Amino acid sequence: MITKVIIKRQILEGSENDFFSILRNLRFSAMDQEGYISGETLICADQTNKVLIISKWESMEHWKAWEKSEARKKIDKMLSAVQEKSTEYEAYVFSKFRAAAVQGFPPPLQHQE
Repeated sequence: MITKVIIKRQILEGSENDFFSILRNLRFSAMDQEGYISGETLICADQTNKVLIISKWESMEHWKAWEKSEARKKIDKMLSAVQEKSTEYEAYVFSKFRAAAVQGFPPPLQHQE
């Protein structure tokens, strides 16, 4: 099932060039991973030191394999050095209403006739 991972990062003031250089290396490494589909980077319009990355994977298993990889951990450690606080990760999967109902999600996600 397609998985999108929302990644929130906050850059230390004055570290923007280093941050984006390291982030590019992380993206290039991810592109070589099995199951990687795409990624995008958004900068907050009101607080330009806040960055939101949306990473798309073929499955949760593919994302988890990349998340646990030594290559990702090494680059992520470099990013952490130029961030104000820890990175936040949230993984989401695509679902249809019927699948949501079968899995027992709350009624607003279920098909109602």
